[in-house]
Amino acid sequence: MSSFTIASIPREELLAPGHRMCQGCGAAIVMRHLLKALGKDVVIAHATGCVEVTTSVYPETAWRVPWIHVAFENAAAVASGIEAAVKALKRKGSLSREKRVKVVTIAGDGGTYDIGLQALSGMLERGHDVLYVLYDNEAYMNTGIQRSGGTPLYAWTTTTPVGRVWRGEWRKKKDIVGIVRAHRIPYAATVNFAYITDFYTKIRKAAEIEGPTFIHAYAPCVPGWRYEPHLTVKLARMVVQTGIWVNYEIERETFRVTTPVPKRLPVSEYLKLQGRFAHLTKEEIDAIQRMVDEDAEYINKLAGSVVIGPVEKRG
Repeated sequence: MSSFTIASIPREELLAPGHRMCQGCGAAIVMRHLLKALGKDVVIAHATGCVEVTTSVYPETAWRVPWIHVAFENAAAVASGIEAAVKALKRKGSLSREKRVKVVTIAGDGGTYDIGLQALSGMLERGHDVLYVLYDNEAYMNTGIQRSGGTPLYAWTTTTPVGRVWRGEWRKKKDIVGIVRAHRIPYAATVNFAYITDFYTKIRKAAEIEGPTFIHAYAPCVPGWRYEPHLTVKLARMVVQTGIWVNYEIERETFRVTTPVPKRLPVSEYLKLQGRFAHLTKEEIDAIQRMVDEDAEYINKLAGSVVIGPVEKRG
């Protein structure tokens, strides 16, 4: 499909104002534009998490589309059932066969990397026509900033504290798209709202493709990452420009980077903006830089060319 333009962004708001998400919440930006990209003909199965909690405080809801809150671990399973029900209604003639109803799963990193991984794998394996959207704020923010499989190396959380012995998270962030890719699904992609036309293009593509599709969305968290609310979009740009986050898509096993970065900024430019990394030593920052350099080399091999370039020398 053709690329999206700024002028093409719908004006209608399907996420109502008045929700309880934080000022500067990255997930709120993701949800607003996700719904604009999808339109009204959707049914959403939403796992427990901070977005669910803050948008559905009884007796109100911020969702102007069909939406169901389900448990932390089974959003993909519930979406599988909804998708099967839509097909059954079409077979019986209760719903027009021409009517395109997209079933969507929304879950955070806790509900995807960890608690919901089994249900996600089952949904992908069975081939359900479901779009799964992971909004990744890199910890269990809803329950008090505990680490998840999406927490990056050396990040502070309440369960990866910082002291003389423990230096925050000691494990590398899990490659969730790599796990999804192993299921050989038609489409998987990463998105970042600082690159909004890329965001819309991929959401629309994922929604239109028949079969299971997966979107991994970057979603900064103000209290969990310990930064000032006005820095949200700056962080979203910086994470790409440092190569920590790469915008790419995998369409039927064809890998393509959609936001090339010819010269990367040092990772310190991104890390220094967040309190969760305030404890880092030069040696620890250098270790993160080496890890990102290795990941960039791996991405370039997958892409078949240098799309994530070397680090820009400064000073």
